[in-house]
Amino acid sequence: LYESVFNHQAFTGRSGGMFGFEGLGCIYWHMVAKLLLAVQENYFAAFAQGAADNVCKQLGQLYYRVRSGIGFNKTPAEYGAFPVDPYSHTPGHAGAQQPGMTGQVKEEILTRFGELGVRVKDGTVSFKPGLLRTREFNSEPGSFRYLDVAETWQTITVPVNGLAFTWCQVPIVYQMKDDVDPFIHITSHDGTQQTLKQMTLTVEQSKELFQRSGRIRQITLVLGKSQLFSA
Repeated sequence: LYESVFNHQAFTGRSGGMFGFEGLGCIYWHMVAKLLLAVQENYFAAFAQGAADNVCKQLGQLYYRVRSGIGFNKTPAEYGAFPVDPYSHTPGHAGAQQPGMTGQVKEEILTRFGELGVRVKDGTVSFKPGLLRTREFNSEPGSFRYLDVAETWQTITVPVNGLAFTWCQVPIVYQMKDDVDPFIHITSHDGTQQTLKQMTLTVEQSKELFQRSGRIRQITLVLGKSQLFSA
């Protein structure tokens, strides 16, 4: 009966041999993650093409509506497993069945850096956090521990209305301020500091990041609320 309905033997891949219910009647988390990435790409495309603000905002709202369906936003009862475990299928009659790390986690990493606004084009790094929500920023000072390019654990202070992450093992700190023109502050390995008025690194600075040379110790972005996603 199963084969007469689904004809699995006609399909290539893993479905017949490994996971009998390969996506059939399941909440397919990997596909939700693929949808999330597609919506984000359309948000960026609309923004780049100069679409009306209400169109971009609606796409952003739809993006976060899809994002709310991803596992880390679910309870264990809804997900059928620990929500941060790398599964992609959850049949109605059982918990999460198939590991989906190679797919779902890949899309979630891509979309997270998209939310943070890290972009690369023609060998240069730019920061366009127009999809990053203001609720992501902390309300009081904190600390951030990370592993640097020398494989040494470091701790830095994150200011009020700030957040921190690493990219190429270099700490990047965002600080949100009202009524401010955005700028980038770069701290080098020798203690020298440089301020950029544009939100794009130079080709040389970008190369230092890609090569993990250690010459850039920290990048700080000061942003106005108008540069972020308000909804």
